[in-house]
Amino acid sequence: MISKSNCEQFNGHQLEPTPWYRVTQEQINQFADCTLDHQSVHVDPESARATSFGSTIAHGFLTLSMLSHFLSVSKLTVENYRIGINYGFDKVRFVTPVKVDSNIRALFKILKIDNDAPDRLRFKTEVTIEIEGSDRPALIADWLTLVIVT
Repeated sequence: MISKSNCEQFNGHQLEPTPWYRVTQEQINQFADCTLDHQSVHVDPESARATSFGSTIAHGFLTLSMLSHFLSVSKLTVENYRIGINYGFDKVRFVTPVKVDSNIRALFKILKIDNDAPDRLRFKTEVTIEIEGSDRPALIADWLTLVIVT
């Protein structure tokens, strides 16, 4: 468990991979509705079959938005945790498209934890989203988060 007093020892720590999560066409369609991004490669299976992808693919931003879910199911625990706040990204790269009905999971590596305020920890975490059966990741990002503690 990470605490204010031991956080430095977790710099460089790799968490266990999260469970796999299946990305469905329904989820892709719902994301398209929320973001008003209805490109045919995302929402039209027949049209998408004619592309080099051979099927619909998830929006890159859908994959990115899954980071919050994956963090919530990871084994990362912080003593006296109150709330986590998305602080932004130093880097985001969409490496490989996520085809419909693919399984994805996250790998988290804590790059650095700053303990610079009495009620918070600042995390810089490298996140890799893997696609089951693929040698290449879907996404690689350096994610910044604030954890408010009591």
